[in-house]
Amino acid sequence: MTGLSQPEHRPRVFLVDDDERILKALSRLLRAAGFDVEAYESAREFLDRHDSRAPGCAVLDVGMAELDGLALQEALVAGDSPRPVVFLTGCDDIPTSVKAMKAGAIDYLTKPVDGDALIRAIEAAFDFDRSAREQRQTMSIYAARFGSLTPREREVMEQVVAGRLNKQIAHDLGTVEKTIKVHRAHIMEKMQVRSVAALVHIAEQMRAGKARSPR
Repeated sequence: MTGLSQPEHRPRVFLVDDDERILKALSRLLRAAGFDVEAYESAREFLDRHDSRAPGCAVLDVGMAELDGLALQEALVAGDSPRPVVFLTGCDDIPTSVKAMKAGAIDYLTKPVDGDALIRAIEAAFDFDRSAREQRQTMSIYAARFGSLTPREREVMEQVVAGRLNKQIAHDLGTVEKTIKVHRAHIMEKMQVRSVAALVHIAEQMRAGKARSPR
């Protein structure tokens, strides 16, 4: 398998299980259901070849020998584009399942897995991944716009979204109201909004994005 030269739009299932028979059986099942599948016999092989830009989800065996599914999930969550995970397990271990779900797993299924249940879990993971990627793209756009502001424009924007009037902002920053009006116009242009309400929405989205970030 070769790495992607650019992100692809069709989601795929990254299937990781160190039991070759199960890996082949699940690959056949999912391909027959119309999914694009990449199969890996070890977590290490998957991490070495994984391209986080490709949309989709990971279906992981919990009890792999070298690097288990939970450790692999942690590695994926720590990446720039966290990938949703569906876990498969040979034994219904409640503490492990709780830990996996708290870490953000989409589902936790017991082997022998029901095919329909697995397909539903993968479709839910695809929906989650699509939404998360759109959100990250939006945050990237907002961050670029915000990065174009001067330090003083950022100060003014902070006060504007807090509901302060021009004359109040001018007093706080030790300048005149006319200067604040000029800054506001530049801010609206650079942030590509036409109303204070839209600017407040972007500011709230950016704050929420930072709060959700593990970094």
